[in-house]
Amino acid sequence: MNAAPQAVAATAGFDVERLRADFPILQQEINGKPLVYLDNGASTQKPQAVIDAVSNFYAHDYANIHRGVHTLSERATAAYEGARDRVQRFLNAADRREIIFTSGTTEAINLVAQSFGGQKIGQGDEIILTGMEHHSNIVPWQLLAERVGATIKVVPITDDGALDLDAYTSLFGPRTRLVSLVHVSNALGTVNPVQAMVETAHAHDVPVLLDGAQAVAHTPVDVQALGCDFYAFSGHKIYGPSGIGVLYGRRELLEAMPPWQGGGDMITTVAFEGSTYAAPPYRFEAGTPHIAGVVGLAAALDYVDAVGLPSIAAYEHDLLDYATTAVGELPGLRLIGTAPEKAAILSFVFDGIHPHDIGTVLDFEGIAIRAGHHCAMPVMTRFGVAATARASFGIYNTRAEVDTLVQGLGKVREMFS
Repeated sequence: MNAAPQAVAATAGFDVERLRADFPILQQEINGKPLVYLDNGASTQKPQAVIDAVSNFYAHDYANIHRGVHTLSERATAAYEGARDRVQRFLNAADRREIIFTSGTTEAINLVAQSFGGQKIGQGDEIILTGMEHHSNIVPWQLLAERVGATIKVVPITDDGALDLDAYTSLFGPRTRLVSLVHVSNALGTVNPVQAMVETAHAHDVPVLLDGAQAVAHTPVDVQALGCDFYAFSGHKIYGPSGIGVLYGRRELLEAMPPWQGGGDMITTVAFEGSTYAAPPYRFEAGTPHIAGVVGLAAALDYVDAVGLPSIAAYEHDLLDYATTAVGELPGLRLIGTAPEKAAILSFVFDGIHPHDIGTVLDFEGIAIRAGHHCAMPVMTRFGVAATARASFGIYNTRAEVDTLVQGLGKVREMFS
């Protein structure tokens, strides 16, 4: 797709070289070549501001939270709870108590499957997923369905990598209990019309979980505007630390959900005769959390907001358009996923060349891409391929790096021709 005029205008003031200087890891060579990091869909690199926030917390403020009365514990608790407020503002959640810290998107989805799903979904009930889900938004529901005797229904994917919305509408029935849906596909880059899909589900009184792992770094997310009931994302996908993530849940739903893990800090009273549980979000945060990761996540959100998500979206869409045209001119290369609405992800295959070989050759050129099924094996099956090569872009990538990728792919083709 061509960049819209307003998108082109928005990229004019986007100082990518200044941003690149904020990321120490980019200032190196791999195999004697400048690093070209195009694996942002798997994990993004970290700006110095995030590295400093985590380091300074460990050096000056670290202690366990909520339980101590000493100064360090009070500082750590303030930082942790301040980060909850930060995430609330980032997602425009209505209440800070709707923000639960998890280890990542995977744990957030498992939390909903085990707590909400275990309570609300039973024998003969139905769960709607889509054909483009990451395994972390398939397997937890399969485990639940196997345990309680529920059925999973799947929204099919069209030939260009979009969802068949007519088929989606037809899947609802009197036993539909939940829709769990990816916001942006990690394997295809497709941006799904999630607000409209939430409205369809709610017309049938069915709640919706959105997997936002691939969305939050590329576009503004307003959970109240989207109308979703749950939203999950991971810190490491948005320039923050690994091992930290977020589950947003509507307060009335969270308050009715039972704990999914037991331990310290999620209780009000404990006796051998029985225990009572804390109110959300603490009911779902058993044990000592990844406190430094929470601090780093808040710093990452500050960084992204300072750059501006609308500017990021415009810049990345321009970069995607440039890359789509450039790689599309290579003989024998076929893009997998060409939906009209896409995030900055290019998945492709080269005739007769395994994606792992593509990734290995490109690594010798200092170019980092992903090769494999991307934890989305049903997508690979749908398009009749075992795997794809995937270049995924972030705020620090440039057109010059796209040119380097194209040159590298030319060497791949020469080597295997």
